This record gives sequence, C-alpha cells and structure tokens, in this order.
Amino acid sequence: MAEISIDIATQRLRLIKGDEVLMDVAISTAKNGAGETMGSECTPRGRHIIRAKIGDGCEPNAVFVGRRPTGEIYTPELDAEQPGRDWVLSRILWLSGCEVGKNRLGNVDSMRRYIYIHGTPDSEPMGEPASHGCIRMRNDELVELFGRVEIGTPVLING
Repeated sequence: MAEISIDIATQRLRLIKGDEVLMDVAISTAKNGAGETMGSECTPRGRHIIRAKIGDGCEPNAVFVGRRPTGEIYTPELDAEQPGRDWVLSRILWLSGCEVGKNRLGNVDSMRRYIYIHGTPDSEPMGEPASHGCIRMRNDELVELFGRVEIGTPVLING
C-alpha cells in the first residue's frame, strides 16, 4: 500500500510506495502553523490514516459544505459573490489521527476537527501556509491522488 507524506516546512505532499515516489506536489497547510488543539486552525502532526474518501464521481471544482456536494461548481464569479468563503472543492480525504493524546481523542482529535486533504481554487497559493488547518491541493492533483489511495492509507504529517 502507498503512503502519504506531508511536510509542513517545505509545503510538499508525496505519495510513496516502497522506494518509489509516485507524486510530489506543492500544497498549502495552515496559516497558523502546526498544532493539534481543537479550534486552533493549525495543521495536526503525526500519524494519520485516510478515514473516508468523499466526492468520487463529482465534477472537478464541485463545491462541498459539511462533506456534501452542494451542486455548485466553483467559478471566479461564484467566488466574487461570496468573498472570504473557505472553499472545499473536488474531493475530500478525511483524516483520522492514530496517536491517542497527540492527534486522536479528546481536544486533539483530527477527525473531530474535520481535518481534510481537499481541493482549493486555482487562485489560492500553493507552497505557502494559507489554510484553516486542512491540507489544500490543486484540484487536478487531488483528483489524481484520490484515485491512487484507499481508505486506511497511512498519512504522516511532519512539521
């Protein structure tokens, strides 16, 4: 099985299988840096797994709210109508922490914090922290990643 490695310092996501790097892409993690506490809007560190894959078959740039597609397709015009909206687009890989007391259970639970790997508008920067805690990716790269991973895929977030 492949594994995902996320490096907060370099703002890179790598999909690795054995010694082979299958993907290596720029991402955007939390503007507030690394951290695990509920409400911190930080990206949690440590060992995680993909708990759920959401959005299979949805159009690229499909808009999600509460992990459900709204029926909207993101456009710059839609963005202009709703400035400041934190767009969750295309697909969602919902993460669950594996380390009790660090990123699982209590006030540090990544899944209860709704930490995802998700798509974002192409106008959003990659390679620099800008999210509210999640890991943002370019939509086409996320769709590719989504097709290459399974529920249960290990995800290691360093930072």
